[in-house]
Amino acid sequence: MAKRVVQNVYSYAAVKSPTGLLWRARYRSPSHKIIEKRGFADRDAAEAWLTAEKAKLNTGEWTDPRKARVTVGALAPAWLALKKTKLKPSSFAPLEASWRNYVAPRWADVELRRIVNSEVAEWVGAIEKSPTMTIRAYGVLNGILKQAVRDGRIPRNPAADIDNLPRKVSRREHRYLAPQQLHAVADASGKHRALVLMLGYCGLRWGEAIALRGQDVDLARRRLLVRRNAVETLGTIHEGTPKTRAGARQVPIPRIVADALASVVNGDDDLVFPGPHGSYMRRVRASEGSKSWWKSALRAAGVEPMVLHALRHTAASIAVSAGGNVKAIQRMLGHESAAMTLDIYADLFDDDIDTLLDRIDALANAVVDGKSVAD
Repeated sequence: MAKRVVQNVYSYAAVKSPTGLLWRARYRSPSHKIIEKRGFADRDAAEAWLTAEKAKLNTGEWTDPRKARVTVGALAPAWLALKKTKLKPSSFAPLEASWRNYVAPRWADVELRRIVNSEVAEWVGAIEKSPTMTIRAYGVLNGILKQAVRDGRIPRNPAADIDNLPRKVSRREHRYLAPQQLHAVADASGKHRALVLMLGYCGLRWGEAIALRGQDVDLARRRLLVRRNAVETLGTIHEGTPKTRAGARQVPIPRIVADALASVVNGDDDLVFPGPHGSYMRRVRASEGSKSWWKSALRAAGVEPMVLHALRHTAASIAVSAGGNVKAIQRMLGHESAAMTLDIYADLFDDDIDTLLDRIDALANAVVDGKSVAD
């Protein structure tokens, strides 16, 4: 029996076509499966598509078009599961919420092959939320599509190069307490005095502070060993490692803080600042309408309302005023780099140039026997 010849481009009857014919084209994939597309108006269009597909095969850019028929919603669970293994609960929760609230309603039922760049840009522009939430939602969709490219489902990411992403708003101006104010607030905090002093002088994050145990406080060497972080996510507190790799650190304890801590540190395994029944202390609220001990202490000390995180900024301010260099402050605060410290607290270093100039003048004067450089 003669071998059957498979045509690559051929016509077929179609009632809806003005000519009564449409064209289809097909070829064999690397796995020897027939890939076919039909509905071309003429032979030239079918052959042009076939030529383009063969070019992709030759350059290695080819992907199986059948794999692009899967929906975004079908790929999302695996992508989210992978992120969950890599992220802390506090970082994963907003990511999952972003998928559920913003990405899934628009894209869950859309096949990969149907997604176009302009529609992604239109969707981004219609998210009427903060820049942070908009960028996060886009990041979820973009991440799923990036994985689809790596898996060979689509040749390129249709969400790439979106040019209408919002810019994050500039950081709010930091609030700093002067040392006198810090002590006044601490004294008005009652049983939380040691906590306020430690946050205001040592600069720990809230989660790092409430995760401290007796074994982490070395009063003899005056050091805090920061190696845990307790973060509240969806009402549940999860204990893990510090926020960043640099977050695991030893923090110096000023004498006044060490004296205050001596009265609250108990057993090695006991939390230094426990909440009710020995559990983790819940984050202290400063919002309008809340009745927290923190707001009461601020009011009693005559200090305008501020969030508790401002004590971390206060610690940075006191360290700079005491002559600490940026590398030392970076290590104390647990920042990944000195550049990050400078970026966050650039305003605290505004006077450094004048201080440097004074020191250079003093050095130069000493070299020329008391005469100024100008002389």
